[in-house]
Amino acid sequence: MSTILHISSSISGNASVSRELGDRLTQRLAEAHGADIAERDLSTNDVPLIDGLRFEANNTAPEERNTAQSELATISDTLIEELRRADTLVVSIPMYNFGPPASVKAWADLVARVGTTFRYTENGPEGLLTGRTAYIVGTSGGTPLGGEMDYTTTWLRQYLTFLGFEVKDIFTADLIMGEARDRKIEEAKEAIDNLTVPA
Repeated sequence: MSTILHISSSISGNASVSRELGDRLTQRLAEAHGADIAERDLSTNDVPLIDGLRFEANNTAPEERNTAQSELATISDTLIEELRRADTLVVSIPMYNFGPPASVKAWADLVARVGTTFRYTENGPEGLLTGRTAYIVGTSGGTPLGGEMDYTTTWLRQYLTFLGFEVKDIFTADLIMGEARDRKIEEAKEAIDNLTVPA
C-alpha cells in the first residue's frame, strides 16, 4: 500500500486554512489511491535549527559517528526516512513575512544531505528522492502567491525539485486577510475537489 506524507507548519492550530486545505487534499489523494497517511506537524517546534556540530554529524557515515553525533543526527535520519517511505508528499505552507515558516526551513536544512537525498555531479546537483510526487498547498494573508513577492511556494517548489520530487500541483488561497477570504478559500477547495488524480 502506498503512503502519503502530509507536512503542515501553521501556528494557527485548528484555525489554520493551510492545514484545512492540506487535510482535504491528503484525504482526496488517499481515497483515490487507497493509501495510508502519515503526518508531520512542524509547528510543534520539535525540529531544531541546524548548527555546525549537527551538520557534521548528519554528514558522517552512521557507522563512523560517535555517540554524540548519533544523537545529533537522529532527527535528520528520522525526517529523511519519512520522505523515503512516502510515495506522495503534501506540504501545507503558510507565508510568514514573505517567506516560509522558520520551522519549514529548519526541516529543509535537516533533510538536504549530500549523498543521501541529493548528490553533486559534473552537471550540477541531482536529487536522489526520485519516483515520488509532491503537492503544495500555500496560503497568505496579504501577499499574492505566484508573483514576484512569493518567496514561499516558489522556493518550496524549487527545493522539492532539487531533492528529486515531481511537483504535480500547487493549490493556493492567498490574500485571505481581506474581503476575498471566503471566495479564495472556496476556490482552493473546488480546485482540490476537481483534481484529476493519476492512477
